[in-house]
This record gives sequence, C-alpha cells and structure tokens, in this order.
Amino acid sequence: MTDGDASGTGPGPAADRDAEPDPFDAFRQVVALPGDVFVLSLAMFAFSLGFQATGRYLPQYLEVLGASSVAIGLYGSVGNLISAVFPYPGGALSDRLGSRTSLTLFGLASTVGFLVWWGADPFRGVVVGPTNLAVVLVFVGLFCSQAWKSFGLGATFAVVKQSVPPDRLASGFAATETFRRTAFLLGPLLAAAAVSVYAFTEGFRLVLLGAAAVGLVATVAQYLLYDATNDSFGKSFAGVDTVVSDLRSLPAPLRPLLVGDALVRFANGMVYVFFVIVVVDAGVGATLPVVGTLSPAAYFGVLLGVEMAVALLTMVPVARLTRRVGLKPVVALGFAVYAVFPALLILAPADPAVFAALFAFSGLRFAGLPAHKALIVGPAAADAGGRVTGTYYLVRNLVTIPSALAGGWLYGRDPTVAFGLATAVGLVGVAFFLARGREFDPAAGAGAE
Repeated sequence: MTDGDASGTGPGPAADRDAEPDPFDAFRQVVALPGDVFVLSLAMFAFSLGFQATGRYLPQYLEVLGASSVAIGLYGSVGNLISAVFPYPGGALSDRLGSRTSLTLFGLASTVGFLVWWGADPFRGVVVGPTNLAVVLVFVGLFCSQAWKSFGLGATFAVVKQSVPPDRLASGFAATETFRRTAFLLGPLLAAAAVSVYAFTEGFRLVLLGAAAVGLVATVAQYLLYDATNDSFGKSFAGVDTVVSDLRSLPAPLRPLLVGDALVRFANGMVYVFFVIVVVDAGVGATLPVVGTLSPAAYFGVLLGVEMAVALLTMVPVARLTRRVGLKPVVALGFAVYAVFPALLILAPADPAVFAALFAFSGLRFAGLPAHKALIVGPAAADAGGRVTGTYYLVRNLVTIPSALAGGWLYGRDPTVAFGLATAVGLVGVAFFLARGREFDPAAGAGAE
C-alpha cells in the first residue's frame, strides 16, 4: 500500500469520510485506487474466485476419491488450522523477503495447490495406510492453496477503521465486502455450470484447471505491476509474547463477542464441509428455465449463488439499519442464522424449492457480517485496529480447529445427530452473546481516535 492509504486520515478529505458508503462504492473506487493497491485488489478478487469455485466442492470431491467422513472432517479441521497459523509465518517471510516477493511466492503456491487437487484423481487406486494417495494429495494441495490467504485481514480492518467515521463502520465494511464477495457469487455458479455439462469429477477437475489459470495470471500481474516501495505490510509481528500481550489487552466489549463467536463458528465448523454432501446425497436437483435440468451437484452451486445474492442485497441496507438499532441486534441475527441452519438443512424435505429458501435464509448470516466487523474493530484505538483484529481472529480460529474433525466423527455415526448438536452448540453461543455482549458506542470510538 502507498503511504496515503495507510495514513490515519484516510484516503480522502474529512468530507469524504462523512459520506455514506453505498454498495456501488466498492466498484467505483477500485478503478480509482493507486496502481499497486488496484492490482492487489484485483488479485484478491481473482484468488477469491478460485477459492470459492473449488473450496465448497472439495468435500464432495474427497468423497468421490474414497475419503471417509472422518477424513472429510479432518480436511475441514486442517483448513481451520492453516487459517489460524499461516498469517504469522507469512508475516515473518514478508519481513525477510519483502511484500512483492512474498505475494508472488504465495500466489504461486496457491496455483500449485489447485494443480495438485486436479492431479489427485488418477491416484485413488494407490493405497496409503487407511486411505489412498489421491486423498493424501488433496491435503497436500490444501496447504499450498491456502498460502495467498495469509495476507490482508488485519490491514483491511485497520484501513476501513481509519477511513470511515465510527458510527458508519458497518456501512464501510459493507461496501468493501460487496466487491470481494462478488467473487463468492460468481465462483460457485461457474463451478455449477461445469459440473452440469460434465460428470462431477470431470467437470470439477476442469474448474480446478480454471482456478489454477486465474491464479497464475493474478500472480504474474501482481509481480509485474505491484509496487511495494513504500509498503509496511507484514512488518508488525514481534513474536508469541506480543500475541499474549494483545490478547490480555483486548478491549472489554470484545470478550463476550469472542466467546459467543467462537461457539457459533465451532458449531458451524462441525458440519460446514458436509453441506454439499447432504444436498447431493438427498438427490436434490432442479429444472430451471433456459438452463434446463441440473444435477444435485450442479444445483448446489446455484444454491450457493442464491445464498450470496441474498448476502450482497442485504449487507448494505442492514448495515445502515445498525445506525438506528445498534450493532448488537444485527450481529445476534447473523449468529442465530449460523446456529439454526444446520438443523434446518438436515431435516428439510428433499425439495429444490425448500433448499433454495433455506440457502436464501442462510445468506442473511452475511447481512450481520459488516456489523460484526465493526463491533470487533470499533472499540480499538485508531492505531491498533489491525493488531486487535489479528488477535481476535487468531483466538477464534484456534478454538475452531477441531470442530470439523469432531463433526466428521459424529457424521459417520448419525448425520442428524451431528447437525442437531451443531445447532445446539450454536444456540448456546447466541444466548451467551445476547446475555453478555455489549453494544459499541460510536462516541467512545471517536474518542479513541
């Protein structure tokens, strides 16, 4: 990022900070960004597109390759582990090599990860202990593909906090999320198109090749065009002692939020990787106008598109609503949707319209996401938004690491029990947050700045 982007005054004059962010700001502003930040934003979009086109289908791909429910759950837990621990060695590598070189290496690693997944299928007949080499290769590819995601979270939070008035943080996050999550809408729909034309394995392997191609183009573009001369990205981590100190100094309003959030995310993590399997095993396909008949696997991609369309349509209006009702009720709504969705899904009749309604309902959990981010970063001092965010997500992600493995073990015994228990744990998190969670006072946030 350029010095102007990292400044405490934000990217524009005070009058710009008072303007209400709208859903199209993200698209208008991206073309006006400084060249290096523009390239980085497009690279983030490109990799998000690849991740979303492939990640939600990987559990089904694993099942086709011969993985057990426990192995699929382990896949989810390893993904949680990587999300929790990768940012810190990523930051250390950035310190040593510089942002430009590090981003290039991580982009290449993610591209290789997609290719490893593509190449796994022919090795499903090679026995490796209790599983086969194809399943092992999917885990290897997981470590590679997640590399690029090591960057950006804390810095993104800090920049939004510096650029938007405290009482409009939720709207600011909604505008930035709209641009990024457009890839979340397009990715699954592209995957659905591929698996509707071809058999699942063949179609999904074509998607993996497409993700690798997009990743390679993004990596080359960011290497050639990204100017990191004035970039301080990834140079703030000073060791485990710093993490412990930051955890102890978390603002008091964040502690009940963190507990409730961790419970809700643990619950969701128990069954998240099995959503595609539930839809496919239920045999829920659909016949759509113009498109024609879709297989259950293809229809799952459409359901993800419905989910994200609802998210994109509701994030900004709901974020604006927080200025009247506060952040806490909206965050609680998102948590509640997270909590009840597993039970609703596993108990739903095998009807395409019912499943479409359920995934549209699931999209409402994203409506609370900007308010959730505002509630995380709002209480932090102006120069501590990135550090507070990084500590918060590190703790939450560490807590949720074993969730998918536990859920996979339960799913192998009784899917209904696994999904029902997930909802029960999630509702405990919602109740805790409602009882103990605290509202963010924008006036206090303004004072912190």
